[in-house]
Amino acid sequence: MRQASIKRVTKETQIIIDLNIDGTGAYDVSTGIGFLDHMLEQLSRHSLMDLTVRAQGDTHIDFHHTTEDAALAIGEAVSKALGNRKGIQRYGSALIPMDETLTQVALDLSNRPYLIWKVAFNRDKLGDMDTELFKEWFQAFSQTAGVTLHVANLYGENNHHIIESCFKALARALRQAWEIDPRKADAVPSTKGVLGGGIEET
Repeated sequence: MRQASIKRVTKETQIIIDLNIDGTGAYDVSTGIGFLDHMLEQLSRHSLMDLTVRAQGDTHIDFHHTTEDAALAIGEAVSKALGNRKGIQRYGSALIPMDETLTQVALDLSNRPYLIWKVAFNRDKLGDMDTELFKEWFQAFSQTAGVTLHVANLYGENNHHIIESCFKALARALRQAWEIDPRKADAVPSTKGVLGGGIEET
């Protein structure tokens, strides 16, 4: 099983992550931000990653630190679970409809973080959460997970549907990308023999 645990403690947040990317989509998520919990549950369920999140942060100020730090910790755990990324399919994509909304995610588990974000909202908040924080979540996740990540909402009207389709599309693309390729299970999927700028593990 490819699994990892991460504990991230700062003056702003305290976060514990346990995940298993070869799981069944079981989740137990508590961040103190209801809408973020809902999105992380979608991420777990549709990627089949088992995910436990325990986060406490300075939400009396705003939700920025907790949102960003949770993404940093989850991404770090994903990268740790993937190890040297040997045998993975590497690339994944998903086109996800949700009622009137359609969102596309394409990604490369390249160990080279990069985010392209083509998502717009017509409201400043969903519940108590600022919609601008969703880009911060995806940016932070791509950084520590080592993912080249393109997210594009093609069309949609309902802001809840737009962001939920983004998380579901990310989940489905991750599930595809981190699957083991039975034809090349013993090789890193790169002509360099290593993904990113690291040294290949032996």
